[in-house]
Amino acid sequence: SPVAETFRLIQGAMSEEYVRTTQGVFQFELSGDDAGTWYIDLKTKGGSAGFGKPPVTADVVMSMSSADFVKMFT
Repeated sequence: SPVAETFRLIQGAMSEEYVRTTQGVFQFELSGDDAGTWYIDLKTKGGSAGFGKPPVTADVVMSMSSADFVKMFT
């Protein structure tokens, strides 16, 4: 799916530097074709991203359509 591909690219672009300088956890509540909860963790050990709730409490929770999420990151 476009959302899963976007998260795959985000995960591949993560670095210790991004984690060290950002120190935030972002949760995305998506609606539409790829509805569900996804996250980007830029706070914990090298960072992570994927489907489901983040491993720690999110600092920011955003709700949007999956189409808008993909547009935001492309």
